[in-house]
Amino acid sequence: QVQLVESGGGLVQAGGSLRLSCAASGIIFGIYTMGWYRQAPGKQRELVASITGGSTTNYADSVKGRFTISRDNAKNTVALQMNSLKPEDTAVYYCNAHLGPAVLWGQGTQVTVSS
Repeated sequence: QVQLVESGGGLVQAGGSLRLSCAASGIIFGIYTMGWYRQAPGKQRELVASITGGSTTNYADSVKGRFTISRDNAKNTVALQMNSLKPEDTAVYYCNAHLGPAVLWGQGTQVTVSS
């Protein structure tokens, strides 16, 4: 079964940290570019960070220096370490996998940062 399953969301105070994880199944994980997107209420979904199969990373300007994306191709997982969280990081975070026209999404996990 092809699926992405996120875990690790929750409620944290500003300045705190959370680690999100996404487990992939049913795909040749190592050749997919993996990413984390987020969607806050009333806003469009936006890219937070991505990592290619060769581990080249890309970050949104708003999270550079605070968030780190990583992948473990042996375990078919991708993680997002989020430090120095801000209230504006509050959103539903989605795991994404893409390879050419093939795009997969996870169900999303809520991250809430209180001030």
